[in-house]
Amino acid sequence: MPITFRFLLPSLLALGLLGGCARPARKPTTGAPTAARPTAPATATFTNPLLPAGADPWVIYHDGYYYYTQTTGSNLTLWKTKSLADLKTAEHRVVWTPPATGPNSHDIWAPELHFLRGKWYLYYAADAGSNSSHRLWVLENASPNPLQGPWADRGKLADPAADKWAIDGSVFENNGQLYLIWSGWEGDANGRQNIYLAPMQNPWTLAGPRVLVSTPTYAWERNGDLPNPSSPPHVDVNEGPEILRHAGKLYLVYSASGCWTDFYALGMLTADADADLRNPAAWTKSPAPVFQQSPANKVYAPGHNAFFTSPDGQQNWLLYHANDAPGQGCGRFRTPRMQPFTWGPGGAPSFGQPVPAGQALALPAGQ
Repeated sequence: MPITFRFLLPSLLALGLLGGCARPARKPTTGAPTAARPTAPATATFTNPLLPAGADPWVIYHDGYYYYTQTTGSNLTLWKTKSLADLKTAEHRVVWTPPATGPNSHDIWAPELHFLRGKWYLYYAADAGSNSSHRLWVLENASPNPLQGPWADRGKLADPAADKWAIDGSVFENNGQLYLIWSGWEGDANGRQNIYLAPMQNPWTLAGPRVLVSTPTYAWERNGDLPNPSSPPHVDVNEGPEILRHAGKLYLVYSASGCWTDFYALGMLTADADADLRNPAAWTKSPAPVFQQSPANKVYAPGHNAFFTSPDGQQNWLLYHANDAPGQGCGRFRTPRMQPFTWGPGGAPSFGQPVPAGQALALPAGQ
């Protein structure tokens, strides 16, 4: 996911996009007319990564299509597909290009597409050319197809009383109330990223002050040394918050430690769906990562996740980015991947280990 120093280090400047070859079409296996018994069709599979490069993947399923987006750094691009496994050949379009100058003109990070109140909203982080000016911004589109129609600028999304550095905005609804969650600084100086929550009046306006719900406390959340003399020597990170709902619970899954380290991993907070989510005491942090690197599977720094269900609604899937080798950091080596997950004891998600790149997985059910 985008992070404080992602584009400040020379090795992180390039972010690849959109390459790759089309998958060969699969044909059903049929027996000859005189065959005594039918031949069973082969199980349709796919392999990770979904694209040759791309960080901070996000997806939403709406009216039979998956709409996907990721960080490009320079614009907002949307993909439209019946199957995420076909992203390499999916229809895609740049739907918004930032102005040449201004407060949202540079470093376009971690976009998310949401369908709220009958309209599409694109949330993204951007700055004026300096990382300290990063804030959250919102675009609106009334077209049924978000790849078409004009996107209206709804402006900056911030707490007027605490207009601080902010990235990785996500929106969810609980008991009829919209909420914004994001990663931000407590003050105006870098050194620690926290997870904040605030109620929303509408999809582009906050309705109350921000509340701190998570700060890096465990050792596995605090891998963040930086050798760059122009940067702080160390940054603690909680970022990329996403909400997962199951069996009367809300699970806030976030990314911890610096994305420039191999220890970038997913952590989790849990709250009752009927609790006062603005009360920090409503959220309980899991003491260990819920998804982390697997050197045995050659998957490093997995993080900045999203969730989706299979077309038949029966399977749950985790979407995330990761590296294939240690030391690859926050740059062009990150690739989007997906794998199914289950529910463990007590109803909490069980993500398992990241699967190796190139390992055949069955397509989501219903495709």
